[in-house]
Amino acid sequence: MKPIVAAACIAILAGSATAQEAEDERGLSLMERGAQMLMEGLMREMEPAMDNLQGMAEEFGPAMRDFASQMGPALRNLLDEVEDWSVYHPPEKLENGDIIIRRKTPQELEQTPDAGNEIDI
Repeated sequence: MKPIVAAACIAILAGSATAQEAEDERGLSLMERGAQMLMEGLMREMEPAMDNLQGMAEEFGPAMRDFASQMGPALRNLLDEVEDWSVYHPPEKLENGDIIIRRKTPQELEQTPDAGNEIDI
């Protein structure tokens, strides 16, 4: 999907860069018209998926509202108590179903790269 969106963006940019192209009766250049047709085609292709997504949102919406109303205060309290999440390991689920969050040892904290250091990609 990302390559299609990137192609559409390139087509739109190329269309605006070539303003001297021939224009049709609506004032659009060939590149602009092509980009418009591409976007219209993508919208038609995505329409069934968007309808399914809307149906799922309507189905799960009440359950998510209940979850947020019940868990919201508890999560807010947890966020207030924990000052720095970088001193903890990711949560682990034990065999008995318990979920634990282990604190990192001082040695592990020394090995952790600083957040201020940027990594070149």
